[in-house]
Amino acid sequence: MYAGFSSSTSSALTSHYVWGWSFRINGTAPPIDLSPLSEYPRRKTNDRKQNIFGVQLSIIIPVLVLTFILGILFVVGVFRYNKSTDGVEDLEQKYGRLRFSYRDLFIATKGFRKKQLLGIGGFGMVYKGELRASKTKIAVKRISHNSKQGVREFISEIISIGHLRHRNLVQLLGYCRRNKELLLVYDFMPNGSLDKLIFRHSESTSTSPVLSWNQRFQIIQGVACGLIYLHEEWEQVVIHRDIKASNVLLDGEMNARLGDFGLARLYDRGTNPQTTNVVGTLGYMAPEMTKTGRATTSSDVYAFGAFLLEVACGRRPVELYKAGTEGEVLVDWVLCCWRRGAILQTSDPNVVNQYVKEEMEMVLKLGLLCSHDDPKARPSMKQVLQYLEGDMPLPENELWALYHDVSTIATSTIEGESYSPDSVSVCISNASSIAESLLSGPR
Repeated sequence: MYAGFSSSTSSALTSHYVWGWSFRINGTAPPIDLSPLSEYPRRKTNDRKQNIFGVQLSIIIPVLVLTFILGILFVVGVFRYNKSTDGVEDLEQKYGRLRFSYRDLFIATKGFRKKQLLGIGGFGMVYKGELRASKTKIAVKRISHNSKQGVREFISEIISIGHLRHRNLVQLLGYCRRNKELLLVYDFMPNGSLDKLIFRHSESTSTSPVLSWNQRFQIIQGVACGLIYLHEEWEQVVIHRDIKASNVLLDGEMNARLGDFGLARLYDRGTNPQTTNVVGTLGYMAPEMTKTGRATTSSDVYAFGAFLLEVACGRRPVELYKAGTEGEVLVDWVLCCWRRGAILQTSDPNVVNQYVKEEMEMVLKLGLLCSHDDPKARPSMKQVLQYLEGDMPLPENELWALYHDVSTIATSTIEGESYSPDSVSVCISNASSIAESLLSGPR
């Protein structure tokens, strides 16, 4: 048999003392008399060192270290947040807060997965998303901010455009800027872009229905109404600078919504627009922009003319085929057919026997009028809508006079290598120097 002593110290520093013991092998152990024993020693000095305000140092030290680390993380987080905002909060207070957090957009688009991708353009990729809090469906466009203008001016314009309110405009809900990446948040349009429905016949896998002429005509009128609002009815003049079928979106009821204001410019009424970089899309850019670099309401009218022909003919403004082959300029082809008295032959074969002859002919001629090289010869968007709604007859005599010279008819074909209609910033002229414009114009 063995006899001994044991004790538990737990996690605290403790001392244990044996005051006495009694043991006998045979019989009963005698009782222990504690009277002659001295009082056990006390660690008074060490106890004071181990306790501060009644709390042990083993607890205080980890708490202090953790508090210090959290403080450092908080200061770093505030510094990074202030750096990323770039001092635009004052602008948001002036125009209204339209800023989204990157985290919310990342969650809404499921991490910008490929399954959420709606389309790819020359200026960025568009993703479908849904805001977690409000369950609002959105479209998020990711672009790189390479503008030479100041960040504050750029954000100011984005916020200003966010206040546009019209039934034929896609609503810009807000933006998010993260490093050099800019994300624009729009209303989601369930029926997608107009060009996918117009050119569906070129995609064998497409299952979307062909747009009827009545739907196309209503879409044209809707886009015209939206441009009138931008040019004449809002508090500032808004130049869209990128009007084309791919930037016209369709809501659930097939109503037209002009979108993608990534290139839009604003200026106060009564002032002249400033000279900017020549940007746009091949076939939609007015000839004067390559000379002055100044976008105006008239240059938007020119792009709308190309859009009219695109919708009516079911063909892109510039058809560029494989390298080494020839392409065709749509406005020149329509012009040649008109001069031969066969303008209706240019209509989209998908709507043959559906369209109203007078409406189709008027849209094609109006497209030629808006696409004239001389900005002064083009109508305003208010006049365009009056022609479309039948409130004013189309000036056919004036149109004929504008194109009376045979030399103004282009050669109808151009040679090209491989251009990207979504990103090339080249001006197309209706004169015989089209090939020269394509090869020597700004890119």
